[in-house]
Amino acid sequence: MRYNELDTPALLIDRDRLEANLKEMQAYADEHHVKLRPHTKTHKMPDIAKLQLEHGACGIAVAKVGEAEEMAAQGIKNIFIANEIVGKNKLERICKLASSGVEISFGVDSVCHITAAEEVFAARQVFVPVLVEIEVGENRSGIIEEDDFIKLLEALKKCSHVKFGGIFSHDGNSYEAEDIDQLEEIAQGAQERTLNFVKLAEEQGMKCATVSYGATPTFMNHVKILAGITELRPGTYALMDASQGHAVGTLDKCAATVLATVISKPTSQRTILDVGAKGLTMQRRTVGICATPGLGTIFDDTDVHIDSVFDEHAILYDQPFHDRVNIGDKVRIIPVHICPVCNLHETAYLISGDEVLKEMKVSCRGKLK
Repeated sequence: MRYNELDTPALLIDRDRLEANLKEMQAYADEHHVKLRPHTKTHKMPDIAKLQLEHGACGIAVAKVGEAEEMAAQGIKNIFIANEIVGKNKLERICKLASSGVEISFGVDSVCHITAAEEVFAARQVFVPVLVEIEVGENRSGIIEEDDFIKLLEALKKCSHVKFGGIFSHDGNSYEAEDIDQLEEIAQGAQERTLNFVKLAEEQGMKCATVSYGATPTFMNHVKILAGITELRPGTYALMDASQGHAVGTLDKCAATVLATVISKPTSQRTILDVGAKGLTMQRRTVGICATPGLGTIFDDTDVHIDSVFDEHAILYDQPFHDRVNIGDKVRIIPVHICPVCNLHETAYLISGDEVLKEMKVSCRGKLK
């Protein structure tokens, strides 16, 4: 089958671009003598996660317990949940994963996370490592104050079933860096702050077996990785998107596109496609090196962008584009941010050139719990 024969909207993954991205990131990790643990929240597909492992990844990261369960069910056994876990229900599900032979770990940033986990794990007689999250500038979750970190380590010392596995951080603020110089400055600062907490842990007699650091824009721009970082945790690099493409100066690495059909040309300028917010999202990137025009970029004409979206419609106001397409024509769109886009599609199609090679289930979509 040719991909133009697919019904639309359809999520397409270019095999050659995907493979090139996987090889590039693995080579970057190997060059710095660190492990690679891809964050699979980007694609949510076990098929791609297995490709990443085949290329040399040590395991995968996920965002939610439900994603971990699905990846484990598909045969992946080394999984880090890069998120704080709250609630007895989720902790018991982690127990089941650990009891089934999965090397499972997860993030913490508060003493209550640890005491709750210890109670559940002790009752089930399972032993699960945790990684302490360090806030490095993104203004999201993670330890900020050194005193809080020491208190958390003291709580871990009292646990018999919750083990200290190390620390992790994410410099998501790198997405808004004004230029490469500032990107490198953010990466340097994030790593130095992360490693400072490694030193604090060692002073408390707690050795960090894993020091995990993540963010795609920094790694795709091949920033220097400091000694002491043991693991890289990028996500978007596998598929890329328009915003990440702008961050590296080319859209040629974008492996994922959404195939859509021209369904209306109601005026002399307006063109309507059959995919909207429910297939592309309404997300924009407007600042920094990831800044991207519009709500999606036309793959074959990267100067043309989607101007607005409704739930099921994309609207373009571009005269040359309008004049050269006909109702029924199909076009490919590079999403602004691929991670939420994958979560909107049940199926993706692996393509090479015009040919559809394989249908892949986005089986972790909707696994939000």
